[in-house]
Amino acid sequence: MGVSQPDTPAVSPIRRPRADQARQVADVLRHQIYEGAYEQGLPSETELAAEFFVSRNTVREALAVLKHEGLIERGTKVGTHVAVRKFDHGLDALVGLKETFKDYGEVHNEVRAALRPAAPPAVARKLGLEPGAEVVFVERLRYLGDLPLSLDLTYLVPDIGEQVIGYDLETNDIFTLIERVSGQRLGGATLALEAVSADPHSAATLQVPNGSALLMAERLTSLDDGRPVDLEYIRMRGDRITMRGNLFRRDT
Repeated sequence: MGVSQPDTPAVSPIRRPRADQARQVADVLRHQIYEGAYEQGLPSETELAAEFFVSRNTVREALAVLKHEGLIERGTKVGTHVAVRKFDHGLDALVGLKETFKDYGEVHNEVRAALRPAAPPAVARKLGLEPGAEVVFVERLRYLGDLPLSLDLTYLVPDIGEQVIGYDLETNDIFTLIERVSGQRLGGATLALEAVSADPHSAATLQVPNGSALLMAERLTSLDDGRPVDLEYIRMRGDRITMRGNLFRRDT
């Protein structure tokens, strides 16, 4: 005799506010756009309403959200088209920006500072140095073509940093230079990523409106032997970069 299955309870439909449905549609469309869909333009409101099983008014509200974000443009005669392209930044490998965006175009750097300050206690601790020890500090505004993508503040341990700043920092990734001068491979990094609002100075530097969403990363990178050598604070334009990675469930 087969094992009887429990009765499946009936699901009562919940009438959801149109704004909630519009947000749901906007979320799916947004990531479809990020993945390169709709190169020839988005489907019509009628087609999208059928695809998402919602009303045209709901679709219109979702598209208004995306337009407000600057992601799409709309016109009565030209339809709805993607306004800006976002670039994928992977979380699966330890690579520099130049390596990351090699398929998108040429990355170059505006070196805004190269100094030898005393390390703040928190920086010294992360780099395994004594408080107040001298470090090498580099600030770079990083471009993809003519588009400013990120503002990178980098602290390097002095023995490696002194050699790194002897090279051309406008066209080289610091990761590549660290491996060259140390004779070792980079081993790994710890990463903290959060969303922050652009302060007036950062907004002007990255050419975005004041208060725009930025991706803020703190990354501590070590050599293959485990020695920490590079501490970075990176502000990335949230409107032009998407962080992507593959996640795997661990055994518990």
